[in-house]
Amino acid sequence: MKENNKILLPGGFKQFRILKQKCDLNNKKILIIGESSEKIAEKFILEGAESVDVIVRDYESLIHSKLNIELNEKISIRINDFENTDFEENRFDIVYSQASLTNTNRKNTIKEIKRILKSNGILCISEITKLKSKIPTFVQNIFEQSEMIPLLQSEFEQYFTSKGFEIIYKQDLTSSLKDFYQSTQRELIEYLKSSSEKEKNFYKKLLNKISHESNAYLKLGADKYIGLNLLIMKNIK
Repeated sequence: MKENNKILLPGGFKQFRILKQKCDLNNKKILIIGESSEKIAEKFILEGAESVDVIVRDYESLIHSKLNIELNEKISIRINDFENTDFEENRFDIVYSQASLTNTNRKNTIKEIKRILKSNGILCISEITKLKSKIPTFVQNIFEQSEMIPLLQSEFEQYFTSKGFEIIYKQDLTSSLKDFYQSTQRELIEYLKSSSEKEKNFYKKLLNKISHESNAYLKLGADKYIGLNLLIMKNIK
């Protein structure tokens, strides 16, 4: 599913734009954790990063990423467990994740990030959060289908400071979610009109997930319970 210069991630390119305003990216070694991040990788290289590694969890995500990026010797995309990577200690200057850590292995993934991130290195994340402690079943079903266990928005910062990070910058990006879901819904409609049955079958799981989440957020009231929060942090070892 070729997406040109668009990304199917909550917050779009806003997170990257904020990071480049707050941190020097020149000559930095970058790790991006999560699917659909290949266009972010290209932007890091354009801003002068030395290299960018992108890790995804499965073969389908790997193929999708490789189809959606221009060949660049400074960018490497591969399959890795987020909580147990192949990288040596203290390798990266910046670790970047956009809506990819809200999963059942968050604790071990954060532990692994601290291992491979340099002392005083930067962790930049945006994550889906819960706006309320009590959420309806249909919203809980969305989280479960995506294997997400979101933190409560009011506890988001404290979770990361308790893991040994110092917050440099924070921003509530919840207001961007409506645009994200409207945009992905339009993209989905156009894609279904123009794609072959073979291609639609290949991306069936992703397409169904996008359709279900967009409908729930835009029409069923999930917007009252789902948030998006950004943190830029320093790794204090």
